[in-house]
Amino acid sequence: MLIWTARVSKKKTAVITAVILIAVLAVVVLVGNQADPAVSGLPQLADNDARVSYLQSMGWEVDPEPVETLQFLLPEKLEEPYLTYNELQDSQGFDLSTACGKQVSRFTYTVTNYPDRPEGVQLNLYICEEQPVAGDILCAGADGFQDTLVYPTTETD
Repeated sequence: MLIWTARVSKKKTAVITAVILIAVLAVVVLVGNQADPAVSGLPQLADNDARVSYLQSMGWEVDPEPVETLQFLLPEKLEEPYLTYNELQDSQGFDLSTACGKQVSRFTYTVTNYPDRPEGVQLNLYICEEQPVAGDILCAGADGFQDTLVYPTTETD
């Protein structure tokens, strides 16, 4: 039986150990940063004041209390009507699929500053794990619509 032994100096062992330790720490930091919502750039919307401030930062003025709040479990896989709705979300930088299989809260607010519509417009904001995952503006009725949360520009803007 042949036994092979390698002689490695204490200095080389220390250098190899240091390199391995640095690599492990780098992986831990990178993985930790991906899981940290503050690093992801998404706002933390843990309470109503934060949600209203977020909407105001986008140009929306809303009644400060939601007219409706509900919670639901998003399916593990998006199917219709979620797929079509997610196309609207994708156009504004959201992706509902990141919340698949998770609890989502919908907060519906009355919009008070929609251009040329003094009433009848509502805003839905969907939150998962305190971060926005979707949202829309809607107006019911014969001349109703559903649109993104991007504040509309008017011809005078």
